Amino acid sequence: MNRLYKQTLSAVLGMALILNLAGCGGGSSDSAASPSPAATAAASAAAASPTAKPSTAPAAKAKLKVGALKGPTGMGMAHLMEQDALGSASADYEFTLLDSPDDMTAKIINGELDAAAIPTNLALTLYNKTGGAIQLAAVNTLGVLYVLEKGDTIKSIADLKGKTVYTSGKGATPDFAFRYILKQNGLDPEKDVTLDYKLQQTELAAAAASGDAPIALLPQPHVTTAMLKNPELRIALDVTKEWEKAAGSSNQLAMGSLVVQKKTVAAQPDAIKAFLGEYKTSAEFVNKDSAKASELIAKYAILPSAAVALKAIPFSNITYIDAQDAKPMLNQFYKVLFDFEPKSVGGKLADEGFYYSK
Repeated sequence: MNRLYKQTLSAVLGMALILNLAGCGGGSSDSAASPSPAATAAASAAAASPTAKPSTAPAAKAKLKVGALKGPTGMGMAHLMEQDALGSASADYEFTLLDSPDDMTAKIINGELDAAAIPTNLALTLYNKTGGAIQLAAVNTLGVLYVLEKGDTIKSIADLKGKTVYTSGKGATPDFAFRYILKQNGLDPEKDVTLDYKLQQTELAAAAASGDAPIALLPQPHVTTAMLKNPELRIALDVTKEWEKAAGSSNQLAMGSLVVQKKTVAAQPDAIKAFLGEYKTSAEFVNKDSAKASELIAKYAILPSAAVALKAIPFSNITYIDAQDAKPMLNQFYKVLFDFEPKSVGGKLADEGFYYSK
């Protein structure tokens, strides 16, 4: 019995060894390559999956903060504001509308705005004050100043002698330009004419309409606002024409400009270029389709009503001139202001770094 058990065990072990050697030695290739059930399932799932497609999500828009003053500079922005609201602008714009250049100055100096529409003399003043932190990118407004009178006594600059002229924005472009004109016509702005700066432009327009400011120096569209309220008011003097008489017909009265922060230009050059293109289109739209533009101007509270905007647009000299194209005109304009009063442009004339170049 014991012998039989040993013989049987030896036979079983021998058979197992033979089978094991056969398996290692190269049984059929089908048997060796057969995948596991899990691998087969994974391969089937991969084959059934569609080919992965690249992402079509739009790139994030650049973000730019833009400031403008109520009036012609804001009017030129109206179409761009609408495009931004519709989501069709190239960037995500955050617009800030302010009443006076003084309010805008602090935001520019503090770097709170990437771009801003401001008076041309303020642009150079801030360039000098900030050590060149901003650049002038474009001229956006030409002459828009007028002397309004309730009556018929002012026919020339000489007729202002001994009179009080109500104005606003001491130290801004209109102030220096008007005082230059007075001086060129033989009048001392400190002695021969009283300049009253108590009121802001909106308040001054109301005062002119009510008769509280019998002689007022105002820009468009405030001229139109006052004249609509009081038909007895008349335009006594076109200050743009008086400027050309005093400074020479080739010297244009460049009232408004667009400045950009140098740090933003360095960080987002393409976004700034796109913005300038859209702003140019916006300014052109205002002049081409004044009816639609006037509605947008009222919609975004740039002016109180579409009716005022519609009447003011033809007289507001809204434009867009790239800095490099405007440079000869501006250099001449700044030279006149500098010779008259150096502090009107911040004590120094513009150098090449002042003018933005695409």
